[in-house]
Amino acid sequence: MRIAVDAMGGDNAPKAIIEGVVLAKKNFPDIEFQLYGKEAEIRKYLDDEKNVKIIHTDEKINSDDEPVKAIRRKKQASMVLAAQAVKDGEADAIFSAGNTGALLAAGLFIVGRIKGVERPGLMSTLPVMGKDQGFDMLDLGANADNKAEHLLQYGILGSFYAKNVRNITNPKVGLLNNGTEETKGSELTKKAFQLLSAEPSINFIGNVEARELLNGVADVVVTDGFTGNAVLKSIEGTALNLMALLKDAIKDSGTKGKMGAFFMKDSLYSLKDALDYSRYGGAVLFGLKAPVIKTHGATGPEAVANTIKQIHTMLETNVVGDLVTQFETGTIAPEVQSN
Repeated sequence: MRIAVDAMGGDNAPKAIIEGVVLAKKNFPDIEFQLYGKEAEIRKYLDDEKNVKIIHTDEKINSDDEPVKAIRRKKQASMVLAAQAVKDGEADAIFSAGNTGALLAAGLFIVGRIKGVERPGLMSTLPVMGKDQGFDMLDLGANADNKAEHLLQYGILGSFYAKNVRNITNPKVGLLNNGTEETKGSELTKKAFQLLSAEPSINFIGNVEARELLNGVADVVVTDGFTGNAVLKSIEGTALNLMALLKDAIKDSGTKGKMGAFFMKDSLYSLKDALDYSRYGGAVLFGLKAPVIKTHGATGPEAVANTIKQIHTMLETNVVGDLVTQFETGTIAPEVQSN
């Protein structure tokens, strides 16, 4: 397995990225890591160069770069070179913590869409309270506007990923809406409901509400990219603020409160871990010809290692290769209507 890593992408690059690679190397000796970026900076954080190939470049895409222009103009950027390696068959997957829009553009314009998939969706596995297994949600922001046929494809894509990567036998697919009744929602969700209901390849359970997401109401949740991104950021913000409130409450509770917190520290750490979706890996731009994975810009080494574990599973199960076969042969390729 060969993973092309944008070593210069992200707020803490290259330190956090390379330290995460070092952690992952111990568990996955079958991976060759292709590290794209400034060679001298990369070497500072490597323990050794076993199963590592460094491809030097001084150019990188910044967080404030306009995505499409950056991909087209910065041909020697670490992200662009990594994506090109995947397209040329020199690597099997690309991973970056850099500019999200630029990675989406690189995925679409360089790696390329699977034939039959009109709009690849950005998908993450998010936590379910009280359970080790989370739920997959897409689209989380790759597309601001969608047609109902796109949401149908997201249901198929998400179900395929849940079956093949997360080993869920018959994943429940839900449509995010403002009520569970079939008649609820916008024209988009009403039409999507009808299409999803008629699709025989998925286990569609109907509309689901946002308040039930973290309770495990569905294994796969589909929505348009604008709504999905807003929900994701609401979950992130709630988790961060909840932990901050707990921390402040303990600080202000006096000696007895601090002693109580000391005895409850294992439970508090468990709560923090339960709210941290980075333990499942990064966000997949699913529907492309190879795995394209994005992690948070402020990610740390452990989250990088988790993402590499996720990519290893995707490559080991050949989920993208099987998806390509099924879509390109028309086995699970619903027609997307043009308006």
